[in-house]
Amino acid sequence: MSLSDYFAEFIATDELTVWSDCGALPGVSVVEYAPGVMALLPQRSHEPPGATIISAGIHGDETAPIELFGELLAAIDAGQLRVGAPALLILGNRRAIAKGQRYLDTNLNRLFRRETLLQDDHRFECLRALELMHAVDRFVAGVAGPVLHLDMHTAIRDSRYPRFAVEPFSDTPTPDAVWQQLADAGIQAGLSQHQHSWTFSHYSRHYHGAQGFTLELGRVAPFGSNDLEPLAPMLDLLRARIAGTHDKPSGKTPLVRFAVVDEIMRESDDFHLCFADDIANFTEFPPGSRVVHDRAYGDWIVKDAPVHVVFPNAGVERGARALLLARPVAAAYPGTG
Repeated sequence: MSLSDYFAEFIATDELTVWSDCGALPGVSVVEYAPGVMALLPQRSHEPPGATIISAGIHGDETAPIELFGELLAAIDAGQLRVGAPALLILGNRRAIAKGQRYLDTNLNRLFRRETLLQDDHRFECLRALELMHAVDRFVAGVAGPVLHLDMHTAIRDSRYPRFAVEPFSDTPTPDAVWQQLADAGIQAGLSQHQHSWTFSHYSRHYHGAQGFTLELGRVAPFGSNDLEPLAPMLDLLRARIAGTHDKPSGKTPLVRFAVVDEIMRESDDFHLCFADDIANFTEFPPGSRVVHDRAYGDWIVKDAPVHVVFPNAGVERGARALLLARPVAAAYPGTG
């Protein structure tokens, strides 16, 4: 069984697909940590190896990353890409992928917190979050050196920067060289979180000290409707990480940096955003603008300085995040603007 066939069956059937050929890749141990979670562990790695976690399909309707994931698998299967560094390959929410839905019961990308996820919560996404956390724990424990987690998504709306990276909150800043590596891979903007948000990339960063990012790679579209050409530099980065041959960042590609200054939660059923539903991510609002009305909270009005809205979504559950508010920050490394 090839990797491509394994992951295709994983999505297509409700039966649990079992990896059946551990000798498929010469010189590489292929280990199934959980359904749809495969560790590629080369017997001889480059030094330093630079282990990588690559995940897609945490939201089932975000298809461009899944197609990119498929191209990566095809290159490995064809022998065009040799595994030279440890990698953990993850397809997230298979039932949501099969149905073309964001999720079935609850948002999987808000569940990656050890302290609150209940072992006896049998909703599909809760069980899957436990599997994925345990898989990351096992992988990180078995590799040496730094780990980079690239959790690939697409946004539900257009963006002034179609390809951007969300940096989870951490007391340890991301090295400039990592930001530049993302810029070279086609990421146009970086958004740094101001507090914990229990996403998958936050999990690997918070609990394991990995360099984790949520990557927004364009806009949600059905399978077959994605333009993957703008994602070619990202595919190059994924290939280089798996090969263990990633180059030194160029220091020339621009990347704009933002920091979250506030987030607005939906507190009541009487809740709406005070702007058009199709507004693009990173749209700027000047002081005095009313951006949200919530009967429980009141109106949220921009005060001293302009803010940029990111991930606005009035349709979230009560108690969930409805949007982020961000401002530009200066970046102290070459190639930024």
